[in-house]
Amino acid sequence: MTVCGPAFTVEVRPGDNLMFHVALAIAKPGDVVVVDGKADATCALFGDLMATQAAAAKLGGFVVDAASRDTASLATGSFPIFAAGTNPCGPTKGLAGRLSIPVSVGGVSVAPGDLVVGDVDGVVVIPTADIEDVLAAAQKKVEAEAQRVREIEEGLLVSPWLNDALRQAGLPPLESGRS
Repeated sequence: MTVCGPAFTVEVRPGDNLMFHVALAIAKPGDVVVVDGKADATCALFGDLMATQAAAAKLGGFVVDAASRDTASLATGSFPIFAAGTNPCGPTKGLAGRLSIPVSVGGVSVAPGDLVVGDVDGVVVIPTADIEDVLAAAQKKVEAEAQRVREIEEGLLVSPWLNDALRQAGLPPLESGRS
Protein backbone atom coordinates (compact mmCIF):
# COMPACT_ATOMS: atom_id res chain seq x y z
CA MET A 1 0.00 0.00 0.00
CA THR A 2 1.44 3.36 -1.01
CA VAL A 3 0.30 6.95 -0.76
CA CYS A 4 1.58 10.08 -2.46
CA GLY A 5 -0.16 13.42 -2.73
CA PRO A 6 -0.69 16.87 -1.26
CA ALA A 7 -1.77 17.12 2.37
CA PHE A 8 -5.32 18.21 3.15
CA THR A 9 -4.95 18.88 6.86
CA VAL A 10 -7.60 18.40 9.52
CA GLU A 11 -7.52 19.05 13.25
CA VAL A 12 -10.18 17.25 15.28
CA ARG A 13 -10.95 17.14 18.98
CA PRO A 14 -9.99 13.82 20.56
CA GLY A 15 -12.68 11.23 19.92
CA ASP A 16 -14.70 13.36 17.48
CA ASN A 17 -14.67 13.09 13.69
CA LEU A 18 -17.03 15.89 12.58
CA MET A 19 -14.30 17.82 10.76
CA PHE A 20 -12.93 14.61 9.23
CA HIS A 21 -16.36 14.21 7.58
CA VAL A 22 -16.21 17.83 6.38
CA ALA A 23 -12.76 17.15 4.89
CA LEU A 24 -14.15 14.13 3.01
CA ALA A 25 -16.87 16.35 1.56
CA ILE A 26 -14.52 19.05 0.25
CA ALA A 27 -11.09 17.51 -0.38
CA LYS A 28 -10.07 17.23 -4.03
CA PRO A 29 -9.10 14.05 -5.90
CA GLY A 30 -5.53 13.08 -5.05
CA ASP A 31 -5.52 14.91 -1.70
CA VAL A 32 -4.18 12.91 1.24
CA VAL A 33 -6.35 13.65 4.26
CA VAL A 34 -3.97 14.16 7.19
CA VAL A 35 -5.79 14.18 10.53
CA ASP A 36 -4.33 15.48 13.78
CA GLY A 37 -6.38 13.32 16.13
CA LYS A 38 -4.11 14.07 19.10
CA ALA A 39 -2.93 10.43 19.10
CA ASP A 40 -6.21 9.49 20.77
CA ALA A 41 -6.85 5.76 20.86
CA THR A 42 -10.02 5.77 22.99
CA CYS A 43 -12.18 5.39 19.88
CA ALA A 44 -11.82 5.11 16.11
CA LEU A 45 -12.12 8.23 13.96
CA PHE A 46 -12.92 6.24 10.80
CA GLY A 47 -13.60 2.85 9.32
CA ASP A 48 -15.00 1.18 6.21
CA LEU A 49 -17.66 3.76 5.43
CA MET A 50 -15.33 6.75 5.41
CA ALA A 51 -12.63 4.86 3.50
CA THR A 52 -15.21 3.81 0.90
CA GLN A 53 -16.38 7.41 0.56
CA ALA A 54 -12.80 8.64 0.21
CA ALA A 55 -12.00 6.04 -2.44
CA ALA A 56 -15.14 6.99 -4.38
CA ALA A 57 -14.04 10.64 -4.21
CA LYS A 58 -10.62 9.54 -5.57
CA LEU A 59 -8.75 10.91 -2.56
CA GLY A 60 -5.13 9.86 -2.22
CA GLY A 61 -5.33 8.27 1.21
CA PHE A 62 -5.57 8.86 4.96
CA VAL A 63 -2.82 9.57 7.47
CA VAL A 64 -4.51 9.71 10.86
CA ASP A 65 -2.89 10.31 14.24
CA ALA A 66 -5.66 8.38 15.99
CA ALA A 67 -7.35 5.00 15.86
CA SER A 68 -9.31 3.32 13.07
CA ARG A 69 -11.75 0.42 13.10
CA ASP A 70 -12.86 -2.26 10.62
CA THR A 71 -9.23 -3.30 10.65
CA ALA A 72 -9.47 -6.55 8.70
CA SER A 73 -11.32 -5.05 5.74
CA LEU A 74 -9.23 -1.86 5.70
CA ALA A 75 -6.02 -3.90 5.74
CA THR A 76 -7.08 -5.91 2.72
CA GLY A 77 -8.56 -2.97 0.82
CA SER A 78 -6.82 -0.90 -1.81
CA PHE A 79 -7.35 2.56 -0.27
CA PRO A 80 -4.12 3.75 1.42
CA ILE A 81 -4.58 4.12 5.18
CA PHE A 82 -2.06 4.91 7.87
CA ALA A 83 -3.44 5.14 11.41
CA ALA A 84 -1.89 5.28 14.87
CA GLY A 85 -3.90 2.37 16.22
CA THR A 86 -7.19 0.52 16.24
CA ASN A 87 -10.29 0.56 18.40
CA PRO A 88 -13.76 -0.83 17.64
CA CYS A 89 -15.55 2.04 19.42
CA GLY A 90 -16.97 4.83 17.30
CA PRO A 91 -16.48 8.60 17.73
CA THR A 92 -18.79 11.49 18.44
CA LYS A 93 -19.69 13.91 15.65
CA GLY A 94 -20.34 17.24 17.30
CA LEU A 95 -17.15 19.11 18.17
CA ALA A 96 -15.62 21.86 16.07
CA GLY A 97 -12.17 21.44 14.62
CA ARG A 98 -10.15 23.15 11.91
CA LEU A 99 -9.26 22.52 8.28
CA SER A 100 -6.31 23.50 6.10
CA ILE A 101 -4.03 24.65 8.91
CA PRO A 102 -0.61 23.37 10.00
CA VAL A 103 -1.09 20.28 12.19
CA SER A 104 1.09 17.81 14.04
CA VAL A 105 0.78 14.12 13.23
CA GLY A 106 3.00 11.69 15.07
CA GLY A 107 5.14 14.61 16.17
CA VAL A 108 5.68 15.77 12.57
CA SER A 109 4.50 19.17 11.41
CA VAL A 110 2.31 19.02 8.30
CA ALA A 111 1.15 22.10 6.41
CA PRO A 112 -1.59 22.14 3.79
CA GLY A 113 -0.13 21.15 0.42
CA ASP A 114 2.99 19.46 1.81
CA LEU A 115 3.83 16.28 -0.10
CA VAL A 116 2.83 13.14 1.82
CA VAL A 117 4.57 9.93 0.74
CA GLY A 118 4.14 6.58 2.44
CA ASP A 119 4.41 2.83 2.09
CA VAL A 120 4.58 -0.17 4.39
CA ASP A 121 7.74 1.24 5.98
CA GLY A 122 6.07 4.48 7.08
CA VAL A 123 5.09 7.99 6.03
CA VAL A 124 7.22 11.05 5.33
CA VAL A 125 6.13 14.62 4.83
CA ILE A 126 8.07 16.93 2.54
CA PRO A 127 7.45 20.66 3.02
CA THR A 128 6.24 22.29 -0.19
CA ALA A 129 9.34 24.51 -0.44
CA ASP A 130 11.65 21.46 -0.26
CA ILE A 131 9.93 19.09 -2.70
CA GLU A 132 12.25 19.66 -5.69
CA ASP A 133 15.44 19.35 -3.61
CA VAL A 134 14.22 16.24 -1.79
CA LEU A 135 13.13 14.54 -5.01
CA ALA A 136 16.52 15.28 -6.60
CA ALA A 137 18.33 13.85 -3.53
CA ALA A 138 16.04 10.80 -3.55
CA GLN A 139 16.84 10.17 -7.22
CA LYS A 140 20.58 10.31 -6.45
CA LYS A 141 20.05 7.80 -3.62
CA VAL A 142 18.13 5.43 -5.92
CA GLU A 143 20.92 5.65 -8.50
CA ALA A 144 23.65 5.05 -5.88
CA GLU A 145 21.85 2.00 -4.54
CA ALA A 146 21.35 0.63 -8.05
CA GLN A 147 25.10 1.07 -8.62
CA ARG A 148 25.85 -0.79 -5.37
CA VAL A 149 23.56 -3.67 -6.44
CA ARG A 150 25.51 -3.91 -9.72
CA GLU A 151 28.79 -3.99 -7.75
CA ILE A 152 27.49 -6.79 -5.53
CA GLU A 153 26.35 -8.76 -8.57
CA GLU A 154 29.87 -8.34 -10.00
CA GLY A 155 31.37 -9.81 -6.83
CA LEU A 156 32.33 -6.68 -4.85
CA LEU A 157 30.87 -7.92 -1.57
CA VAL A 158 32.60 -5.44 0.76
CA SER A 159 31.20 -1.94 0.47
CA PRO A 160 33.82 0.45 -0.96
CA TRP A 161 33.40 2.88 1.97
CA LEU A 162 33.64 0.26 4.75
CA ASN A 163 37.42 0.27 5.37
CA ASP A 164 37.56 4.08 5.52
CA ALA A 165 34.71 4.07 8.03
CA LEU A 166 36.47 1.43 10.12
CA ARG A 167 39.70 3.50 10.15
CA GLN A 168 37.76 6.64 11.16
CA ALA A 169 36.22 4.65 14.02
CA GLY A 170 39.72 3.66 15.17
CA LEU A 171 39.38 0.07 13.98
CA PRO A 172 41.60 -1.90 11.64
CA PRO A 173 40.42 -2.34 8.05
CA LEU A 174 39.18 -5.69 6.85
CA GLU A 175 41.61 -7.94 5.10
CA SER A 176 41.13 -7.73 1.38
CA GLY A 177 40.13 -11.38 0.94
CA ARG A 178 36.63 -10.52 -0.34
CA SER A 179 36.86 -7.70 -2.83
